[in-house]
Amino acid sequence: MRSELREQIYTIVAQIPPGRVTTYGRIAKMTDGATPRAVGSAMGHLPSGHELPWHRVINASLKVTEHGGAVRQREKLRAEGVAFDSRGCVNSELLWP
Repeated sequence: MRSELREQIYTIVAQIPPGRVTTYGRIAKMTDGATPRAVGSAMGHLPSGHELPWHRVINASLKVTEHGGAVRQREKLRAEGVAFDSRGCVNSELLWP
């Protein structure tokens, strides 16, 4: 992935406010050519010591994608007041932007 595209993704993620979420696809549409998969890859390769709110990026089904950090991601979202329904989905009213 081009470094410029990765930087676009990280700039967008940095803007997601606490208590809100967005999807890989929504972020991709805000860039100059990223795909949702590329956004996911960028999230999976964040530099050590970063301050990005990676936990606020979820999948198109409004669920946390299952990965090694999924439990931690749900915990961080709950700490910001994000609730999950019985299916593990976030309320669409919390979508940003």
